[in-house]
Amino acid sequence: MTGSFPTVAGAIRSALLTAEPKAKAFAARDVARKWRLGRLAWKFDVPMPDTPAWPERPDLLSPARMPRRGRGGSDKGRIALWHALAHIEFVAIDLALDIVGRFGGRLPRAFTDDFLSVAADEAMHFALLDRKLRTLGSHYGALPAHAGLWQAAQETSGDVMARLAIVPMVLEARGLDVTPATLERIRSQGDENGARILQRILDDEIRHVGFGTKHFVALARENGESPQNHWKSLVAKHFRGGIKPPFNDSARLAAGLSRDFYDSIAS
Repeated sequence: MTGSFPTVAGAIRSALLTAEPKAKAFAARDVARKWRLGRLAWKFDVPMPDTPAWPERPDLLSPARMPRRGRGGSDKGRIALWHALAHIEFVAIDLALDIVGRFGGRLPRAFTDDFLSVAADEAMHFALLDRKLRTLGSHYGALPAHAGLWQAAQETSGDVMARLAIVPMVLEARGLDVTPATLERIRSQGDENGARILQRILDDEIRHVGFGTKHFVALARENGESPQNHWKSLVAKHFRGGIKPPFNDSARLAAGLSRDFYDSIAS
């Protein structure tokens, strides 16, 4: 009977090619809901786009051209912070969708289960952050944003282990390290609503890093490789930035990312 259903790959491709931010967030959550309810066939019958559809705004700039964010306590600084976070979560929607659409057919169904749930989480995070911006008199797209976030997907488009090594196990793990300090700063400014948003994101990101680590370790062991050694070799090949302390070791460990992965290569 599943042949009569739309395919999961077709639904993912459609969401990736949705440009308007709120519509993309809705589409991602809809794909995850239909998959959870058994309304999408587990079939990977269409290719993923090299680049998703994005809105005309924000203007995407190289890191060197990004304006300084300003003081965090000013209205301008607060808006810049929440806008930067919203952009990270917006691109994270596409990263989670793409990893399923590109690699899900080669892996157990649990991989699709896990990363479509990540896509739904990222869409919810984006919605919370866009709403936060609107309470501050702004919106997503009002400021320039970092152009390099999709680069990790392009760099790892041919290797699921490289994608897992870089996106959840480096980039999202870095979020585990930096978010607690941001959360405390927001709370010290009396912004309890903002603190609750960041706490929700932090809690979800521990699970996301955990999914990435779980599938990476399983694939490495299936191939007879040391997960830690193979991760280090992939990071050296595909990640241009350094793995920099300080680390949130407790959150990383909760996600299964123990220090024996990253300690020896930390810069």
